[in-house]
Amino acid sequence: MAEQVFPTKGNLINAKKTLGLCRLGYDLMDRKRNILIREMMSLIEKAKSLRGEIEDTYKTAYAALQEANITLGVIDQIAEAVPIENGISLVSHSVMGVELPQLTLEESQDKSLVPYGFLNTNSQLDHAYVSFRKVVQTTTVLAEVENSIYRLATAIKKTQRRANALRNILIPRYEGIVKFITDNLEEKDREEFARMKVIKVQKRKKAEA
Repeated sequence: MAEQVFPTKGNLINAKKTLGLCRLGYDLMDRKRNILIREMMSLIEKAKSLRGEIEDTYKTAYAALQEANITLGVIDQIAEAVPIENGISLVSHSVMGVELPQLTLEESQDKSLVPYGFLNTNSQLDHAYVSFRKVVQTTTVLAEVENSIYRLATAIKKTQRRANALRNILIPRYEGIVKFITDNLEEKDREEFARMKVIKVQKRKKAEA
């Protein structure tokens, strides 16, 4: 054996206990990995749908922006009136110990309000503004989903490594230790039994003499 182990009953009890913990740890890691994989697969399907949706949303938004530019001229000054988006809040929730982000886009209390006046604007600009608001909303959801997928994939990889270490290294090692100690203790028991039998025979012979 690679490590020195003395074949005693105490060491056998400790080895069996450690082996049991390794097996339990492997079962838990395997269960955790399967749950994380299921969670990630559901998010991958959601991400595929969102990527298709966001592509269409961007196309619609830029087409609307082009229409607004054509009808109003270059709208740089109007665009500068639109505030930088800072209404995204981040919290997290845990899935099997993995912290996944949860993004929330806070909408204005009065959704009818727009950050520009109506005097020198038209419905094409309104359509562009609404379209880009949808872009922001969809991008927020996609960012949440893709970041969650990345974190889950990282956690799955770590969990897989730990499960493999338990299954391929620690469990076989302690199974070997348990077998080694058990075989040695059984051999000692057989030797002790044979020795006691010889002593018993010798005592009987002495008694008969």
